Amino acid sequence: MGSVREYKRAAVVTPLLVLGEVVFEVMIPLYTADLIDAIKAGADLQQILTAGGVLALMALISLAFGAAAGLTCAKASTGFAKNLRKDMFYNIQTFSFAVIDRFSSSSLVTRITTDVMNVQMAYMMLIRTAIRSPFMLVLAFIAAYSMAGWLALVFVVIIPVLALALLTVIRRVVPIFRRIFRKYDALNERAEENLAGIRVVKSYVREDYEKQKYDRAATEVQNDFTYAERILALNAPIMNFCVYTVMVFVIYAGSYAIVSTRGELLDVGQFSSLITYGFMMLMQLMMLSMIFAQVVMSEENARRIFEVLDAKTTIDQPENAVTEVADGSIDFDGVGFSYSGDKSREALKNIDLHIKSGEVIGVIGSTGSAKSSLVQLIPRLYDVTEGSIRVGGHDVREYDLETLRDAVAMVLQKNVLFSGTIAENLRWGNEHATDEEVLEAARLAQADEFVQTFPDKYDTYIEQGGTNVSGGQKQRLCIARALLKKPKILILDDSTSAVDTKTDRLIREGFRNYLPETTKIIIAQRTSSVEDADRIVVMDSGTINDIGTHEELLRRNAIYREVYLSQNKQSHDERELGELEVSADE
Repeated sequence: MGSVREYKRAAVVTPLLVLGEVVFEVMIPLYTADLIDAIKAGADLQQILTAGGVLALMALISLAFGAAAGLTCAKASTGFAKNLRKDMFYNIQTFSFAVIDRFSSSSLVTRITTDVMNVQMAYMMLIRTAIRSPFMLVLAFIAAYSMAGWLALVFVVIIPVLALALLTVIRRVVPIFRRIFRKYDALNERAEENLAGIRVVKSYVREDYEKQKYDRAATEVQNDFTYAERILALNAPIMNFCVYTVMVFVIYAGSYAIVSTRGELLDVGQFSSLITYGFMMLMQLMMLSMIFAQVVMSEENARRIFEVLDAKTTIDQPENAVTEVADGSIDFDGVGFSYSGDKSREALKNIDLHIKSGEVIGVIGSTGSAKSSLVQLIPRLYDVTEGSIRVGGHDVREYDLETLRDAVAMVLQKNVLFSGTIAENLRWGNEHATDEEVLEAARLAQADEFVQTFPDKYDTYIEQGGTNVSGGQKQRLCIARALLKKPKILILDDSTSAVDTKTDRLIREGFRNYLPETTKIIIAQRTSSVEDADRIVVMDSGTINDIGTHEELLRRNAIYREVYLSQNKQSHDERELGELEVSADE
């Protein structure tokens, strides 16, 4: 309930206003009974008008309390939902990659939207209706008992029957709702996957297949919801049966008492108010059953929300953290890493690598050789399973996280642009960058040329995910964004794969001139992207197979030579390789 916060006052005031509404609502039948008895005794018009005015005033006061309770309830529930969404979103921002991997993005979206909405509805009912109904039950019963005595006790008899029915329904429905919301996640995942890959779907003409996949997921949710609602629907007929059975008995017994005792035991006014109170109590029992149904449904929603709120990042902020990165030197000492934390399933094993500040390091290897895993450990997106990584002479676990990550710029394999202008996207690297700095970074990343062709240039609006620019343009904009950061360490994770070799070369030349003291790690699939690096790291199955210059690796490393030859089939390249081998033999 920590998400109530500034809306706690509204949440506390609502039950008090509801109590005032109920008190005046219960007083109306009491006063009505006296009015009926007065009319029966021969009251004059003035008395009737006065009593009518008092009744109208009571109704208005009750209405005012009810309206005020509605306003404070709405404020408390919507504010609670806003804070709950904010708390979840803020906590998600603290997650390490290891924690993010536990939740799918579609599941997190469902929890922030659908789950919070259901919990909001339950909370709204709890602070208003769940307070009103017990108040009304107790006060209405007291009033009814004060007038009809033993006859009012019949209303108490049905409470155990209804409670037993509700408990039976709840036990059947809770497991179904748990299953439903897992399927909701799968349904949203289908939609998200389809929308993200809609161009691929259309290019392969797989619309019908995608429709069938989505239809199956939607049908499963529908069937489970239908089954759950069918069970919950039993609540209404059980309630109606109890209500009308009791009312038939009350009307029969009350009418008999009036006739047989000629009004001595129960008069007409009291009987009229007793029926009113009876309906009040029974309607509140029905309202309580509705609250139970909503709370039962939202119980699973609340559990899923608490999973997000209670999730703690695996990347701890150290005490007395280092707040300055001296330089871009990087040292891997006996590093092992496993995504699951299980040492027997390590993605990286026995990594020893020492990089001087300002060096250009190429990383090459086959798919699945853990190239990306290697560089993601540097800014602590994940923590090592064993060994240590030092940046600027300090273990990365000693740094303030913001300090460390500010010193490292990464351009990931999946280039992401956000909705907004090109300039706004570039300033993610430095929000205070001037227009001249933005322009310079774009030129170095070879992005300025195509940006200038847009009508609005740097004010061109980028759609969500960057869908209105090509893959190569997106890569160059992401590189420009990283350059604006002016980091101590720049990591390019296969981030020039969608640009031609000439543009790739120009970008690398720009790095050399613009950030001479920045350590640059370039992960690439093609050797031309790394051949002018100071050193090249060859990765193989999570280990370092070899380290050397382009020429050294061509002479001695079979993996690098095979990659190079597969990409360079021209005869002059083969002759060059032969000359290198001859010189090595000599």
